[in-house]
Amino acid sequence: MAKLNENFFKLKKNYLFIEIAKRIKAYSETNPEKAKRLIRMGIGDVTLPLAPAVVEAMQKACAEMGVKETFRGYEDSGAGYDFLKEAISKYYKGFGADVSADEIRISDGAKSDCGNIIDIFGSGNIVLVTDPAYPVYVDSNIMNGNEVIFANSTEENGFAAMPDKNVKADLIYLCSPNNPTGSAYTYAQLKEWVDYATANNAVIIYDAAYEAFITEDDVPRSIFCVEGAKKCAIEICSLSKTAGFTGTRCGYTVIPNELVQKDSAGQDVRLADIWARRQGSKFNGVSYPVQRGAEAVFSAEGQKQCRENIAYYQENARIIASACDELGIKYTGGVNSPYIWLKCPNGMDSWAFFDKLLSEIQVVGTPGAGFGKNGGNWFRLTAFSTHELTKEAMERLKGLLK
Repeated sequence: MAKLNENFFKLKKNYLFIEIAKRIKAYSETNPEKAKRLIRMGIGDVTLPLAPAVVEAMQKACAEMGVKETFRGYEDSGAGYDFLKEAISKYYKGFGADVSADEIRISDGAKSDCGNIIDIFGSGNIVLVTDPAYPVYVDSNIMNGNEVIFANSTEENGFAAMPDKNVKADLIYLCSPNNPTGSAYTYAQLKEWVDYATANNAVIIYDAAYEAFITEDDVPRSIFCVEGAKKCAIEICSLSKTAGFTGTRCGYTVIPNELVQKDSAGQDVRLADIWARRQGSKFNGVSYPVQRGAEAVFSAEGQKQCRENIAYYQENARIIASACDELGIKYTGGVNSPYIWLKCPNGMDSWAFFDKLLSEIQVVGTPGAGFGKNGGNWFRLTAFSTHELTKEAMERLKGLLK
C-alpha cells in the first residue's frame, strides 16, 4: 500500500478561494436574476488586457516558432532566457537594487515559487509567517511537515508585524506590499527584519508581487534595497499584477549568490545551487513567446503602457478608499497596493459580512478570516475591476451601510 503524505490532512478542508467560489455558485443557482448583478471584487485577478508592446512581442515570437530556422524547443537550463534575465536585472538597478542576471530564475509565477521554494529546505523547520497572510505560505509548509508560527499583524501595528527577538525561526515569510492588508514595510522596518534574520541565521522568503504599486518614497521596491539582505533573503516576484500576466503566467525568483546556509556536515551550501537543481528536475521553463512578452514589459514602451494600467487600478483603489472614508470605515492599503483591507462594520464576522454583501447587494469580496485569525473581523476588496463597476459597487455599499 502506498503511504500518503498525511500532512495534507492537517490543512483546512477547502482552499479560501474555492470556498468563495462554492458560495457564489450556490447563491447564483438559487438567485439567478440577482446573480446577474454580481460585481466581483474578491479574487485579485486583473481585468485590463495585456499591454500592446507585450502582445506585439508575443505575436512576433509565435511567428518565430512557426519557422524552422527560428523555432525553439527546450531551454538549455530551464532558468529563463538571458534576454529576459538581463532585462529584469536592469529593472532592479533602476530602483537601486543590485541584482545580477545570473541570480534570477524565471518561473510561471510567484504562487508556484512561494510554494515550491520549500522543496530546497528540510522538513521540521520553524517557519514564521505574518498573520494575516496569503494562504500558500502556510499551506505549503504544513504539507512539508514544518512548524508554522505567527507574527501578529493587527490594527494596532498598522498590519505590519515586526520581529520579536525572543522568538526563533528558521524561515520567515514577508510580503510587502502585503496581500491581503495592503500595508507596506518602510526601509527602516525591513532593516529590522533583515537584522533579525541575520541574528537567527534564518532565511527570509520575500514576496514582492505588488512592488509596482508602490508610491511612497520610504517604501523599498525590493528587499535587496536594504543593506545585508543579499545574505539572508530570497525574493519572489510576478508579472501578474505588474503587467496583467494572470492568464499568461510568468514571474521570477532572485536568490543571491552570497546567500549561504550550512548542511548537516557543517559545509557551506549556496541556496541558488539547490534551487537550480530543484528546478532542473521538476520544471522545464516558461515558453519562449511568454518570455519575449515578459521582456517587452521592461522596455521603455512596455513600462509606459503597464504604468497606465496600474494607474487605472490605483484610481479604483482611491474610489474604494473614498467610500470607506465617507462611511467612517477603518481600512489599510490602497496607497502602495491594489487592495483595501477594511474593518467589518459593527464587529461583524468576515464570513457573515461576505454573505451579507453577496445576498443584499451582490458584491463579492474576500473574508479576512481566510488569511488567518487576525483577519476574522476584516475584509479585502480588490481594485482590479473597471471604474464603472467599482463606482457601482461602492454606491451599493454606501446604500447598504448608511
